[in-house]
Amino acid sequence: MGNSTIFSQLEIPNTLAAGPGPGKTDERVLARFANAGIADHMHGAVLRGMVECKFMLRDLFGTSNTHTFGVAGTGWSGLDCMFSAVMPGDTVVAFSNGTFSGIDALTLRMKASTREELALNSLNPKAASVTVIEIPHGQSVTGEIVEMALSEHKPKWAFMAHWETGSGRINDIKGFSDACIKYDSMGLVDAVSSLGVEDFRVDDYKGVVGWASCPQKGVLCLPLTYAPVSFTDQYIENLKASGTYTYCHHPIMEARHWGIVDGQDVEKGGYHRTHSGYAVAAFHEALRITLLHGLTQRANDYIFHEQALREAVSAMGCEVTSNMTSLIVLNLPEALAGREMELVQACRTENFGIWPTLSEPVQIRIGILNQLSQSAITDIINRFVIAMNKMDAGVDPVEINIGLENYYKQSIAAE
Repeated sequence: MGNSTIFSQLEIPNTLAAGPGPGKTDERVLARFANAGIADHMHGAVLRGMVECKFMLRDLFGTSNTHTFGVAGTGWSGLDCMFSAVMPGDTVVAFSNGTFSGIDALTLRMKASTREELALNSLNPKAASVTVIEIPHGQSVTGEIVEMALSEHKPKWAFMAHWETGSGRINDIKGFSDACIKYDSMGLVDAVSSLGVEDFRVDDYKGVVGWASCPQKGVLCLPLTYAPVSFTDQYIENLKASGTYTYCHHPIMEARHWGIVDGQDVEKGGYHRTHSGYAVAAFHEALRITLLHGLTQRANDYIFHEQALREAVSAMGCEVTSNMTSLIVLNLPEALAGREMELVQACRTENFGIWPTLSEPVQIRIGILNQLSQSAITDIINRFVIAMNKMDAGVDPVEINIGLENYYKQSIAAE
């Protein structure tokens, strides 16, 4: 038997998380995670926490959907749960305008493919029943685009990302919902980047039957706790009728563990998977913090601080192409074009976590998740100025900081 290699303890330094997500988890959430007792996952306190999370999630989503709960894992776990109702041969129209809606569209092609279609290309199947509408990078999905596609194809399912993190674009959720109602399609929405950042209520969009989000962006509860999902009765009834090929991410079976049985809240749910008491405690605190902040106030704070960041990078000669409020996507000044990855890597070596786009064209992404203060935005900007100037950008840090200071002074005076 060979010798074992015993590594030293892993030490991960603090990083300024200034990308599209994961964001900066609140220290109060981390404290709840670390201080949770070592309890059986079916302990009464853990189950009570899950029930309370379920009710807080309904408030966060703005919904009366009984089937609203958290799926253990990352955002992809929640999305996979939502997409589980799509069966081979189902007709689908999916709108893609960036990296992540593109992966969502691939997932739908996999779900809707027949055995024969999967056998031809299992990693990139071309399901005949799925139509993917590609919108150029940097552009939003409009209601007109959705209307045109659904009027032509009249699919069983329609899919769109609410906010596309890959390109930083907000898509027309009302236009999407209205078209789904008009053409009798069931809408599915990726709300990974919008939940907990934008002030919206899912019950206002009757054409959407399924919503899926994640634990590392608006809710900000570590990358591996719970991905929020919400399903209408129409979605659940369709799922009952058609079935699905999953146990792990089965929406009805998942819901039972959260005390949702036969469409009703019950005192005690049934076992579905081994949940973590630590994760429940952290998720519970993250939801409390979000709701205490108030979603309207939180959304306004994102708008306010994103504008400060946008004006500062624009003053450096960068071109902002996004319209999300938790993230800016920008092109570097012409003299630095083509050096985006070099800049990102240089920032990461300084524990300043910004991101490139993950598909062409390569751009820079700077996020402000849970960085909602003048000091936080100033820190992000000054680190970016230093990185730019190491590449000979010639940015005047004094001028940039005066501009930031004036922005905040004028805004406070206006209030």
